Amino acid sequence: MTTVSASRHVLEDVMGSLIYPNSQFTNHESLPSLQESFSNFIKAFPQYSQTDQADKIREQEYYHLSLSNRVCFDYIGHGLFSYSQQRSHSWEAPVASTSSASPPSRQYSSGLEPPFFDISYKAASLHSQIQYGGQMSELEYEMQKRIMALMNLSEDDYTMVFTANQLSAFKFVADSYPFQSNQNLLTVYDYENEAVKVMTESSKNKGARVMSAEFSWPSLRLRSGKLLKKVRRKRKNKRGLFVFPLQSRMTGARYSYLWMTMAQENGWHVLLDACGLGPKDMETLGLSFFKPDFLVCSFFKVFGENPSGFCCLFVKKSSSSILKDSTGTCIVRLVPARRPSQISEELANDDVETEERTKQEIHVDDNLQGSSSGPIFRQQTSEVTSDPQETKEISVKNEAPEIEESVASFESSKSQIIAGCGSGHSHFECRGLDHADSLGLILINARARYLINWLVNALMSLQHPHSENRNPLVRIYGPKVKFDRGPAVAFNVFDWKGEKIDPSIVQKLADRNNISLSKGFLFHIWFPDEYEHEREQIIETRTSKGGKVLNGTREKLHSGISVVTASLGFLTNFEDIHRLWAFVSRFLDADFVEKERWRYTALNQMTIEF
Repeated sequence: MTTVSASRHVLEDVMGSLIYPNSQFTNHESLPSLQESFSNFIKAFPQYSQTDQADKIREQEYYHLSLSNRVCFDYIGHGLFSYSQQRSHSWEAPVASTSSASPPSRQYSSGLEPPFFDISYKAASLHSQIQYGGQMSELEYEMQKRIMALMNLSEDDYTMVFTANQLSAFKFVADSYPFQSNQNLLTVYDYENEAVKVMTESSKNKGARVMSAEFSWPSLRLRSGKLLKKVRRKRKNKRGLFVFPLQSRMTGARYSYLWMTMAQENGWHVLLDACGLGPKDMETLGLSFFKPDFLVCSFFKVFGENPSGFCCLFVKKSSSSILKDSTGTCIVRLVPARRPSQISEELANDDVETEERTKQEIHVDDNLQGSSSGPIFRQQTSEVTSDPQETKEISVKNEAPEIEESVASFESSKSQIIAGCGSGHSHFECRGLDHADSLGLILINARARYLINWLVNALMSLQHPHSENRNPLVRIYGPKVKFDRGPAVAFNVFDWKGEKIDPSIVQKLADRNNISLSKGFLFHIWFPDEYEHEREQIIETRTSKGGKVLNGTREKLHSGISVVTASLGFLTNFEDIHRLWAFVSRFLDADFVEKERWRYTALNQMTIEF
C-alpha cells in the first residue's frame, strides 16, 4: 500500500471510529466542550500538533482575530499582508497599551488604516495590453514579480495583467477571445459563478455554443464520461475555450488537472480558474507540464480585516496571438496609498486654490469691464491675446511646478509603500504570502485536511430529537469525509419537520454570533432515475432577478440548490471550526430562530428580515 493510500485509509478509519464513535447529538447543550473536543481531536490526529507554526503566526501576526472574536469562513484567494504589518505601517500615532494582555508591544489609535496601495482604473484592450504592454511603476513591478514567484510562473512564458476582480478577468478574456471562429465554451462548475455568467453572455453574443459539465446526485461527483465526450467532440472545427477550476470553492470537490491536458490535446484553449485554490496549491500543478493558456487568481489585502484587493490574469505568450481587440474593459493600476493627512492637506490646498482662482477670475472680469487695471489683468490679457499654440505652451509651463510636485509626492509615497509592501527582497514584503511560503504545501494541506474532515463529521453528527427517523439537522453537499477534498463545505440546515431553513437566515444569525459565512447556488445537477423522485423536494427554481415578471415575460429559470458555504484557510484553527459546530447545533432548538428574532427586537437591534 502506498503512503498516500495508507494515509487515506487511516484518515477515513479515524473519522469513522475515533471521533465521537456512534455519537449523535440532539441537544446543543450536550456538545463536548472545546477543551474536550480538542483533546479527542489531537488523539485522533497527533500529526496536527506539527502544524503549530501556523498557530504561532496567527498569534503574532493576526492577533486581531482573537481581539475581535470574529471567525472568518468567507475569504477566497490569497492574503497579501498580515495585520501586524498593516498596524506597523499605520499612519496614526501609537498610544500606550492599557492592558498587559494586549498582543505585541503596542496598540494604535483608531482611524484610517493604510491599505498599502490603492486601485485606479484604466480602459484598455487585453490584446493591446499583451502586445504592447504599458509602463509599470516600481510598486507594480515588485508586486508582479512576487506573485509570479508564488504562482510558479515564468515571465518568459506568461504576461500578467491586474484586474479588479475575477469577473473583470473573465470578461477580459471573453471579450477578446475569438468565439466567432472557435465556437464553443465548455465550463466545469458545480455552482453559479457571476464571472462565468458574464463570460457565457459575451460568448453567446458572438455566436458561441455554451456547454457545461454535469454533477450526479446525491454525491455531486463530476460526470466524467459525459464531460469526456464534450471534450472529444468529433467535429473538425476549432474547439473553443475550456474553463476549468481545479477545485469547487463551495463544495470542496477536487478535479484532476489531467483534464487540462486532455482538453489541450483535443484542440481547446484552457482557462484555469485558480481563485478557489489554497495558498500553496499551485506547487502541485506542475505547470511546467500542464500550462494553461489563461490563468486567473485573486488576492486580498489582510485576512479577517481587509478583503479588498485585485485579481491577476495570466496569459501564455504563445497563445496571445489569438486574442482580438475589444473595448469597454478596464484594467487596474496599483498606486501608493495616501496618508489621511495627505488627503486632508490636498483637500485644503484645493480649497485655497479654488478660492484664489475664483478671486482672480472675478478680478479679471472686473478688469475686462474697465473697472481697474493691474498686474493680474496684464498677465491674463497677455495670455488671452496669445495664439492657441502659445496659450497651450503657457498653460503647460504654469502647470509644470504642480506636475513636478505631484510626481515627487507620488515617488515619496511609493518609496514608503515599497518599504513595507517578498520573495527575499528586503524592500518589498508581502508578509501574508511569505507566511504561506514558510509553512509550505505539505503542512498547509495536512492541517486543512484534518480540520475540514473533522468539521464535516461533526456537522453530520447533529440529529433532531423526537423526530421520526431521527432527521439530520445538517445536509452536506458534495464530498463528505474524504482524504482528497478541498477545505470548503456546502451545507444546509433543516428544522425538525425536515424543511430547509433559508441559507440567508443561517448566514445572518451566524454573523450576529461573530461568524462570517457565505452562501451560494449549486446547479448543473443531474438526477439518475433512482433519485428522480427526490428532484421536486430538493431542487428550487429561481432567476437572476428573483423571478419577477418583467413586461409580461419571465427571465430564464435556473434550477439548483441554495446553500450555506464555509471556506477554511491556513490561519483557521480548531477553535474556529468548533465554534461553527456549536453555532449550527443551536438550530436543534426548534424555537432558536424565533428566540433570536425577539432577542434582537428587545435589544432595539435591527430585526432579522425573514
